[in-house]
Amino acid sequence: MALLENITSPADVKALSVEKLPTLAQEIREYMVEAVSKTGGHLASSLGAVELTLALHHVFDSPKDKIIWDVGHQAYAHKMVTGRKDQFDRLRMHGGLSGFPKRGESEHDAFGTAHSSTSISAALGMALAARLQGDTDSWHIAVIGDGALTGGMAVEALNQAGTYTDGLKLLVIVNDNDCSISPSVGALHHHLAKLVSGGTFSALRSDFKDAIKGSPKLWNFFKRVEQRTVNFVAPESAMFSAYDLNYYGPVDGHDIDVLVKVLSNIKALQGPMVLHISTKKGKGYAPAEADPTLYHGVGKFDPATGIVKKCSDPSHPTYTQVFSRWICDMAQADDKLFAITPAMREGSGLVEFEKRFPTRYRDVAIAEQHAVTFAAGLAANGIRPVVAIYSSFAQRAYDQILHDVAIQNLPVTFAIDRGGLVGADGETHHGVFDLAFLRSIPNMTVMAPSNENECRRMLTTAYRLGTPAAVRYPRGKGPGVEQDEALLEVPVGKARVVRECTSTGKRVAILAFGLMVERLRSVADALHATLVDMRFVKPMDEAMIEEMAKTHDLIVTAEDGVVMGGAGSAVLEVMAKKGLTTPSLVLGIEDHFVDQGTTEELFEDCGLGLETVKARILERLGD
Repeated sequence: MALLENITSPADVKALSVEKLPTLAQEIREYMVEAVSKTGGHLASSLGAVELTLALHHVFDSPKDKIIWDVGHQAYAHKMVTGRKDQFDRLRMHGGLSGFPKRGESEHDAFGTAHSSTSISAALGMALAARLQGDTDSWHIAVIGDGALTGGMAVEALNQAGTYTDGLKLLVIVNDNDCSISPSVGALHHHLAKLVSGGTFSALRSDFKDAIKGSPKLWNFFKRVEQRTVNFVAPESAMFSAYDLNYYGPVDGHDIDVLVKVLSNIKALQGPMVLHISTKKGKGYAPAEADPTLYHGVGKFDPATGIVKKCSDPSHPTYTQVFSRWICDMAQADDKLFAITPAMREGSGLVEFEKRFPTRYRDVAIAEQHAVTFAAGLAANGIRPVVAIYSSFAQRAYDQILHDVAIQNLPVTFAIDRGGLVGADGETHHGVFDLAFLRSIPNMTVMAPSNENECRRMLTTAYRLGTPAAVRYPRGKGPGVEQDEALLEVPVGKARVVRECTSTGKRVAILAFGLMVERLRSVADALHATLVDMRFVKPMDEAMIEEMAKTHDLIVTAEDGVVMGGAGSAVLEVMAKKGLTTPSLVLGIEDHFVDQGTTEELFEDCGLGLETVKARILERLGD
């Protein structure tokens, strides 16, 4: 690590000769694998972007020049060379280094990211802001993966970027790591990329465009010739040419010498423009190269042996596995079921479904809005779609859920995974807003299961309702409740008492939602309180709320979502409507974004640790 240990800022990278950069890249990869193996993190994508990172910091001048990493899965090498290498032992840990770019963490993190397809919009806005403030020197560079280009925001941003033909300092680097352009990457394309990105060629192209813009016929003829010529050299350029963006590439993203030369040429030009590079996910670590999906997001592992796949315990499945089994069973029973996921086949548990029902499955790529309206179209024509989506990603399709599904009262089932606090991915990935934003939508039924069998039954209930419905479940395993073999339902809008009050003093009723039922069982036992599994966030079991309020001295609501507008708020609304004045305590996520850490650390931070909850209840009782 002779070179890496002396790298504390981008200036140190810039000071190295180009000949030394491949050695530094190798040292970074070795350090990255060793570090991430101890903490977990997004490994494969970052391994693939090491040379690009070094070339960018060698040619450009961060933080004056802004580098915006789409999603941020590729940014570990960037963090290392911007002074954070020694913090990798606390990567994604409570109080440690974020797994994503974060403005408050470093001046070199130009824009906070973690969700896909945002980088071009952000870079375009920053580039325009710089020019409006008289800065004509700073470059704004969006690094976006080929998969993220399927996101509608990226396309919308490209459409606007092409309208700035007056030299906006914007560079979009498309990091194609899906091997789709490998046949085009070779010596000829390297030569052409360096040629067409050079100042002479670019100046001639620009001058010719300026000269003929006054003649619409010549302009349109030139655009057709230019597009066909560039498409012949690089067929992948058609999309960008359509937006009037100058396109360069494809370039081997692991050839630092070529990258530095092309980026140096581009730096001398005027934007906006696109550079297309080809990289390999997991580059430099053989197990990750062989299975980049497995090494996309990893837990702790032994670098010498790689990740050892664990056999799942069928007697104690995760909620994702509960969903996976249910959707196959329901598809077997109903041939109208159609499964949809926005690029989360493995994460959402649809691998087996795709194998068994390939014609009734579609991964629409990173396109959450499209996924929902696509489902609405299917439902409008007699199919019964199930949209499997993470809670934090469902946020991106709020308008489509409301406008395209709910207003038309279409039978779309939303299987919402990763609800609540998810841990190390932090504030951008916690699913704490779903209960609040879903319950505000008319025609929507919202359920939160407390265990595996409740999850299976609720999914069946949601599917058979014939109206919009969401089942929101957490990451990881449940308490280990055995599941029904049959496809049974739960009574709509009906809660259940799981523990009766045995107190001889003041009586407490805990109305809990989702995982908070089992989480607070020990608290209910200690306080001799009633514990109610509310099951439904919408519709509420108003009769249960009224009974609890009239027979208890304190109503406590508990959820792993935001308090403002959440499930507890719904309980209070019922009480207010019925004129019930029983004292209440609403437990949940208060008005702040929750950082990263283990879920237990985060529950403690949010005032939801078990001893803290017990103390809060006793304080509210006045005991």
